[in-house]
Amino acid sequence: MNITHFINELIERGIKEGASDLHFEHYAEYYRVRCRIDGLLHELASPPLNVAANIVSRLKIMANLNIAERRLPQDGRFSFKYDERLIDCRLSTCPSIFGEKIVLRILDASQMQRDMDKLGFEANQLKTVQKYLKQAQGMIIVTGPTGSGKTVTLYALLAAINSLDKNICTVEDPVEIHLPGLNQVNVHPKAGLEFSHILRAFLRQDPDIIMVGEMRDVETAEIAMKASQTGHLVLSTLHTNSAAHSLMRLNQMGVASYTLAHSVSLIIAQRLVRRLCDHCKIKTELPLSILKEQGCQSPFVYLAKGCSHCHLGYKGRLALFELLPIEAKVADCILHNGKLSDLVRLQKSMGFCSLREMGLEKVRMGETTLDELNRVTSP
Repeated sequence: MNITHFINELIERGIKEGASDLHFEHYAEYYRVRCRIDGLLHELASPPLNVAANIVSRLKIMANLNIAERRLPQDGRFSFKYDERLIDCRLSTCPSIFGEKIVLRILDASQMQRDMDKLGFEANQLKTVQKYLKQAQGMIIVTGPTGSGKTVTLYALLAAINSLDKNICTVEDPVEIHLPGLNQVNVHPKAGLEFSHILRAFLRQDPDIIMVGEMRDVETAEIAMKASQTGHLVLSTLHTNSAAHSLMRLNQMGVASYTLAHSVSLIIAQRLVRRLCDHCKIKTELPLSILKEQGCQSPFVYLAKGCSHCHLGYKGRLALFELLPIEAKVADCILHNGKLSDLVRLQKSMGFCSLREMGLEKVRMGETTLDELNRVTSP
């Protein structure tokens, strides 16, 4: 087996099928390669176990890593030429009991949606987001689990406000999308260059807009929020289950309620669900008991079947968004240490649906299935 040719073929197949990651996994009696397509893993290949070491070495060479180091994790990157364009690939190694596991992330910029109008916001949601993007200061937080599309949303928002008269600075770990006109900085923990250090430097760089890849600690959060109160628009992300949960999470991290109420302008929670294939989806009628249990308003839904045009009945993904603008009543609730249920009630009174409600509407329209919605949200 020609290892170089084999790996190139796998990467090409992954790019062609729209995979976000390739997983190279070593087990006791076999070796396998899986790819993540539309959020789920599928087996791509099962090469002989005796070539595992050669595969790992070749991937490490491509990413300019130390092939002799097998005890510690390593991270690297390389560019892969496909269809006359360069694809950015990130490599992560991790030692396991049978051998090193490698995850190869494929960052195909041509497949990333940078048009805010096409992200999937409903009309009223888009109008609200545009309103807060036009403000000179404040903080917009995008929240959701890993793999929910937060980075793509952030860059679509930045692209919408990127102009010659704006100084936009971003700090990320790592920079995943290169956008012309932005001053982008990678964190470098080994050199002592953390989020908080870079943020302090940004404030001396005359910024208009700052993007913080993730608020991981109270120091980073407080610096970012201070910036949002002193004439800067700040965009960042968190890992929480909903928009309202973000405020609770920041409070638990140690950010004071007063700071939250006067810094955060808008919270956007999101999820990605697989989109039903238009060529093979099947319309069916659900029993009343299931409709009531799932909160579904329409008796007719669609099921995934599977055909030559899709993966198990799905083709691509669509985004679900939940918005929580921090207006006067919400800010007052935060100041008085309101409960999560209070924030959710205020959110609904302002006319904004939850992620689950947005998903049920997509189910009714035949864009996804109840099973898929249940995979990413709770009934």
